Amino acid sequence: MHHRAFLFIACVCAFAGVLSAQVPPYTNAPPVEPPYYRVRYEASTLPGKLAFPVSYTIWIPPGAKTLRGVVVHQHGCGEGSCKSGMTGAFDLHWQALAKRHGCALLSPVYEQPEKADCQRWCDPRHGSDETFQLSLAALGALSGHPELALVPWALWGHSGGGHWAGGMALLHPERVAAVWLRSGVPSLKAATNKPAPYTISPGALKVPVMCNLGTKEGVTDKTNRFAGVWPANEIFFTELRGRGGLVGVAIDPLSSHECGNQRYLAIPWLDACLAARLPRRAGQPLKPMPEKSMWLAPLNVMEPASAAPVPTAKFSGARERSIWLPNAAVAKAWSQYVKDTAVTDTTPPPAPTNVRVTGNELTWDAEADLESGLAHFLIERDGQPLASVPSQSKNPFGRPIFQGLQYSDTPSQPLVPTRFTDTNPQAGRIHRYKVIAVNTAGMRSK
Repeated sequence: MHHRAFLFIACVCAFAGVLSAQVPPYTNAPPVEPPYYRVRYEASTLPGKLAFPVSYTIWIPPGAKTLRGVVVHQHGCGEGSCKSGMTGAFDLHWQALAKRHGCALLSPVYEQPEKADCQRWCDPRHGSDETFQLSLAALGALSGHPELALVPWALWGHSGGGHWAGGMALLHPERVAAVWLRSGVPSLKAATNKPAPYTISPGALKVPVMCNLGTKEGVTDKTNRFAGVWPANEIFFTELRGRGGLVGVAIDPLSSHECGNQRYLAIPWLDACLAARLPRRAGQPLKPMPEKSMWLAPLNVMEPASAAPVPTAKFSGARERSIWLPNAAVAKAWSQYVKDTAVTDTTPPPAPTNVRVTGNELTWDAEADLESGLAHFLIERDGQPLASVPSQSKNPFGRPIFQGLQYSDTPSQPLVPTRFTDTNPQAGRIHRYKVIAVNTAGMRSK
């Protein structure tokens, strides 16, 4: 932990007894130093407070003077998913989205034991709402960005994280710019021994929402352990869309509960919503989505690829059963995604920068392509191809990507460095090297 972060936590702990300066049980989290910051809170035994320890890691775009918002990447339930959240703030692709809009990127890690009740954190009314907002104030103080406590939120959540993100949108619609729910939604139906269902306010109907799930989660496969995901999503969609809510459905035709290739639609969708909704000046309210740019598609869960989106003015079906999309570009990407998840991209990624050579080792800086992320880097020596970094990109859940991908859509550990060692330089010769970025659509940078 960076020394300034440690001192801040120790001081707050001494006065409030809330934050902990002890080494957290999840000991293999990547270390932080600016532009990364981290705070951690111990579990509470008080009613209505958070029952699990939690840490929050944030990335601040270098050079940002005043932040306009925060993008939250929320993992799902279970110890494995919780631990996967440790790398969420280090994801270069999600950082590209945050940076474009002057936002920070935040990744919480709830330290939930494997067999503990996930509802004790993924229902924000059980203390995670309060702790999340406390963390923004603390991280704002650490990073020199006190506006973090007040800026809008763009929320992405997987499984139980979808429950949390959707619940936060219903509780705080005035703060939420948009919310992407992958394989999880908050409950709107009363159930025995469960918390009271959420209510839907007029403000919540103005928040753009995308319900995203795999076809094997109760659409085409109705027998596995995730078969209840679509019925829950259908209830949530029907309730909000029936009242005029800005809600869409994107069914992944290839996956089950894993995240697959969803980021290639989620990031452009959030990009469109943030571009439309974030205020120009800090402290101003979120702007409404512009009606003239909206597109609609009929809800056809069994054959989603047959549902062609059209501009709102040209849609002739039942709007309460229509899929809401923010604009024409996202409508096109949505059509590709629900067909085969192969969202296309014809733009090259940003070129690597600040290439350094020390002895026979190259290092460089890189930003991900907003549309397609990063697949790998090509190394040339004296104008000839030399190597690929990594030698083989991996991702068991979708397109191979530079940082790898875990179940909850976060980079693999250990984080892959932007580094290459030339193991066979020619003695007495000064070599010239080039580093080229390649996105997951196969496009090369300069």
